Amino acid sequence: MRAISQDVLGTPEVLKEVVLPRPVPGPSQILVAVRAAGVNPTDWKHRAESLFLNRTPLVLGWDVSGVVEAVGFGVTLFKPGDEVFGMLPYPHGVGSHAEYVTGPARAFALKPAGIDHVQAGALPLAALTAYQALVDTAGVRAGQRVLVHAAAGGVGHLAVQIAKARGAYVIGTASAPKHDFVRALGADEVIDYRTTDFRDAVRDVDVVLDPLSGDTRTRSLEVLRPGGVLVSILPGGDTDEAAKAAARGVRVETLLVEADHAGMDAVAGLVAAGALRAHVEAVFPLEEAAEAHALGETNRTTGKIVLTMT
Repeated sequence: MRAISQDVLGTPEVLKEVVLPRPVPGPSQILVAVRAAGVNPTDWKHRAESLFLNRTPLVLGWDVSGVVEAVGFGVTLFKPGDEVFGMLPYPHGVGSHAEYVTGPARAFALKPAGIDHVQAGALPLAALTAYQALVDTAGVRAGQRVLVHAAAGGVGHLAVQIAKARGAYVIGTASAPKHDFVRALGADEVIDYRTTDFRDAVRDVDVVLDPLSGDTRTRSLEVLRPGGVLVSILPGGDTDEAAKAAARGVRVETLLVEADHAGMDAVAGLVAAGALRAHVEAVFPLEEAAEAHALGETNRTTGKIVLTMT
């Protein structure tokens, strides 16, 4: 099978197309013929530095949409020919930037019939991150006020839709050219982070989703109402964050996304109901993975970037 691999850490140019043996599914695994696979910030970060995966050669990719080719012993959820999508177990289950990949059956769900593989391949990691942050961790419910930072980004634009689907009042931060896009997702308010300190524009928030960390994470504590929760998807915060949170009566959580069959089913349900859709900024063939990484690293894209295998 064709795959995109790297032998060293570095710039996008270290990514090369190689030919590898097709994997064989083990017990409780499925073999998926990959049709499309999203490219996420964690891909280019792992390409450039070791992060969680201190090994080479390395085939990146956690997002998968494709067709079940074979099933391992004990698998009852899927049969060959089923169209599925999912996220390989993060971080060590990596490897979807290839024509075939194996993964636990319960990392997948049936692909909604109403979307193609490009749409489905864009969703898993970012949608699961947003869902696990807002629903599993923060318990967002109708009537709550939710602030989503980087609301036009991969995680952010899906988080806006998930929060709206749960009946929340959603405030997003984004640069001015992306305000119409964020409003079209359902956001009730949009703040231009380049010209406005969000602390001057929003108060009494129940939930903050922070994909950025750093100073944004620290400042976000100030807009939460007592009992509110800040969910960040990156480590960070200042050294006395816990004390500041306790003084304000709020909770801070740092989330690392997990493979999740129930979560993927929930994402599929939102898609089928017309409440969730990925915005795909660009699609590249597998052999142009380096170009996809280079585009992602500009930090100017809206939504997601996807690789296709054909």
